[in-house]
Amino acid sequence: MEREPMRIREGYLVKKGSMFNTWKPMWVVLLEDGIEFYKRKADNSPKGMVPLKGSSINSPCQDFGKRMFVFKLTAAKQQDHFFQAAYLEERDAWVRDIKKAIHCIEGGQRFARKSTRKSIRLPETINLSALYLSMKDPEKGIKELKLEKDKKVFNHCLTGTSVIDWLVSSNSIRNRKEGLMLASSLLSEGYLQPAGDTSKAAAEGLSDTPFLDLSDAYYYFPDSGFFCEGNSSDDDVVLKEEFRGIIVKQGCLLKQGHRRKNWKVRKFVLRDDPAYLHYYDPAGGEEPLGAIHLRGCVVTAVEDMPDSKKYDGDNILFEIITADEIHYYLQAASSTERTEWIKAIQAVARTGK
Repeated sequence: MEREPMRIREGYLVKKGSMFNTWKPMWVVLLEDGIEFYKRKADNSPKGMVPLKGSSINSPCQDFGKRMFVFKLTAAKQQDHFFQAAYLEERDAWVRDIKKAIHCIEGGQRFARKSTRKSIRLPETINLSALYLSMKDPEKGIKELKLEKDKKVFNHCLTGTSVIDWLVSSNSIRNRKEGLMLASSLLSEGYLQPAGDTSKAAAEGLSDTPFLDLSDAYYYFPDSGFFCEGNSSDDDVVLKEEFRGIIVKQGCLLKQGHRRKNWKVRKFVLRDDPAYLHYYDPAGGEEPLGAIHLRGCVVTAVEDMPDSKKYDGDNILFEIITADEIHYYLQAASSTERTEWIKAIQAVARTGK
C-alpha cells in the first residue's frame, strides 16, 4: 500500500488569491510532495494544492511594498503563489522546510530534520538566522537605543556603526568592509529594517552600499518595539504608549467576535511593559483591530463553549478576562500552543504595568 505523504509543517499563513488581488488567512499544510491550503483548520478538503516537484521558492519577496515576511513559491507550470507569515522567524522556518522538501524530491530522498540550511549568498560558516538571534540577545546582543535626529525621536533603534561594531567584536567578520557585506545581506533578507531618510535612501540604491556604516544611519529589528515620534515626512509612524513594550510572543490565533460569536483568524502581538495584547487583520493593515490591556487579567484554559459557534478541536481554547471584566475567547492551533500562549500572557500580566 502506498505511504501517505508526511506532514512536515502546518499553521496559519496569509495567501494571495490567484485570480484576484486579495490576501486571506489560510490553514497551510506542508507535505513531502506539496503544499495544501484550507479555508479552516477543521476542513477535510483543501481549497488548493501546489505540487513541489519542479517548484522553486524565493524569499524574501519584496513585490508588495509594506507587506512584510512574504515568500513566493513558483510551481512547475510557472504559476506564482505568494504566502505571508506573521513574523520573521516563522517565515524563515517555512522557507527552510519548503526548500529542503524540494531538494529531497529532486534527490529522491525522504525528508528528515538533520542539517541546518546555510545562507546561499554567504560563506558556509555564516547562518543569517542564527546570527540574527545572537544580535537580539538581551545580554550579549546589540543594545537598542533612543536617538534623536531632524526633530524626531527614534526608539528601540540601532545605528549602522553599532551594527558593524558588534559584528567585529563578535568575530563574525574580519574587518568593517566584510561587515558592510554581511549587514547588507541582513538588510536584504529582512533581518534589519531601515529607519529614517538616510538609511532608507541607501537601501533603495541611492548610495554605494545598501547598508551604511554611519552613526546617523538608523536601523531596527523587524519584530522589536521600534517607533518614531515627531514630525515625520516618511513612513515612520507615531505610536502610542501601549506599543512601546518589547514583543514577547506573536502569531496567529482564532478569536471569537463579541457580537456575532463567529471565529476569525487574527494576528496577535504580545508586548511587555506595558502589558498589552494587540490583534490585527493578518491579511493587511498596520493598525490593530483592538488591544487587550493585560495588567490584572486572568487567563485560563477552556474545555467547552456550548453557547458558541463551532470551533476547530479539543484542548485548544483559552479565555482572557481583563481587569474591566471583558471576556476574550481565543483558539490555538494545538494544545501545546495554547499552553505556550497562556504561560506567556500570565508572565506579562504579572510583571507588566
